[in-house]
Amino acid sequence: MGIDNKRSAILFPILLAFAVVLGMVLNSVFQKGSGVEPGIFNLPSSGSKLDVVLDMIEKDYVDTVSSGELVEKAIPAILKDLDPHTVYIPAKDLQRVNEDLKGNFGGIGVQFIRYQDTVAIVRVIPGGPSEIAGIKAGDRIVMVDDSLVAGIEMSDNDIIDRLKGPKGTPVKIGIYRRGEKAIIDKELLRGSIPVASVDVAYMLSSNIGYIKVSRFAATTYFEFSEGLQKLAAQGMEKLIVDLRGNTGGYLSEATNMINEFLAEGKMIVYTHGKSQPKADYLSNGNGKFQDLPIMVLIDEASASASEIFAGAIQDNDRGKIVGRRSFGKGLVQEQRSLPDGSALRLTVARYYTPTGRCIQKSYENGKEDYYNDLNHRFLNGEFEKQDSIHFNDSLKYKTPGGNIVYGGGGIMPDVFIPVDTSGYSNYFRDLRTKGVIYQYAFSFVDDHRKEMLELKDYKSVLAFINKQPVVKELVAYAKNKGVKPDPQGLAQSLDVIEIQLKAYIARDVIDDEGFYPIIKDLDKTLLEAEVLFK
Repeated sequence: MGIDNKRSAILFPILLAFAVVLGMVLNSVFQKGSGVEPGIFNLPSSGSKLDVVLDMIEKDYVDTVSSGELVEKAIPAILKDLDPHTVYIPAKDLQRVNEDLKGNFGGIGVQFIRYQDTVAIVRVIPGGPSEIAGIKAGDRIVMVDDSLVAGIEMSDNDIIDRLKGPKGTPVKIGIYRRGEKAIIDKELLRGSIPVASVDVAYMLSSNIGYIKVSRFAATTYFEFSEGLQKLAAQGMEKLIVDLRGNTGGYLSEATNMINEFLAEGKMIVYTHGKSQPKADYLSNGNGKFQDLPIMVLIDEASASASEIFAGAIQDNDRGKIVGRRSFGKGLVQEQRSLPDGSALRLTVARYYTPTGRCIQKSYENGKEDYYNDLNHRFLNGEFEKQDSIHFNDSLKYKTPGGNIVYGGGGIMPDVFIPVDTSGYSNYFRDLRTKGVIYQYAFSFVDDHRKEMLELKDYKSVLAFINKQPVVKELVAYAKNKGVKPDPQGLAQSLDVIEIQLKAYIARDVIDDEGFYPIIKDLDKTLLEAEVLFK
């Protein structure tokens, strides 16, 4: 779709609405004998046609309507034929949308799951209001202020909305604790609860460090730097940065992170837009890990800032990219505040990797087709075979080291790893669909909480789990949840089920420091990257 066609598509609904309203006005002027009084209407000399139409409707329309509601519906209609990442954020949604990027929110500092119609606390955030108030993992929240939240239908978002609030505001909660006869009442002052963007940093082996980055938020570079220093102190000589599933965030956080690995004066990324001059982002030479061998993991859900990171490493011949082709988002958004507390995320530029690649995939066929692209890739076999992926030669670029890279649709890894579907059975699918593995993991920890309280690392957690008949108990638990035993399916998926179960149990005990070292044994991409480094 060309620019003129897009402009027509945007203006057409506005002009049509204006024509309809104007037609009604003219009809009221010329109609005879119908009981309608003719009148003279002076159109405003300034303001857009949309303003005029809204003013007419608000003043003279036969029924009372909300101009605010009309505007809320009109803005998405105006934006619908722009790029997929220019979006309107209503005021009621803005706080929640921004929380992941801000790196914190106002709350009581707990992680919970819905377990047997109760709100069961899985983890208490260290130093948060709940820990200070003596709330413990395993406690059940039954009341929030004057509202019952146990034994009733209520979504996780509804519960979160009740627990969250501005820092310093009070909230009362009622707690049920095993061994206590009465409900324990607590009044807390909400605090600033951190939202981690670096899930884990640990040593895969004696000299290979691993960092998992889930988003690029306001605190990501700080968290990343802390992780690097921790791993360096443990003997890291090589590094794997995992950006799989990371959909992006702040450009500045990504460029600061990449700067750690590049010599002075290297291009990290540049941006350019119609009303924005070309802006170069160069490394300053202050990075502490300029000589550290690095490998970056990506997949089809790695987007935006993740692709900037991977593209900079690849285009500067600084390290290998491993995994599957990334999403393909090469557009830069700025968030503009609107008077009523809502916001517009407006695409203002495209970004380009150091070799000049714009890796934005096409959105000419509309937003639905754009977001269905991953389904198209899957059906086309791209998740399983590298030779199913084809790039136009006009999009070919060459790195300083002579490596061929492509633009126009994501970052293509240097080493392709197909999606791993081994060990999947209908039985495993049913366990996953009903959330049984995760629920049983919590139940196991809940039953053994006192015994596991002193376990501080994943090896000690594994040693404890290995003494228990967890798979046998899981099968019985699943049966009570409506998943019939399937010996053949269990045998086919035994390794996957057992490792996932142990990883979830470890996460409930010691958080992601327990989860990732265990789930690694199912991670074909990470295992291959580790082999490539040896």
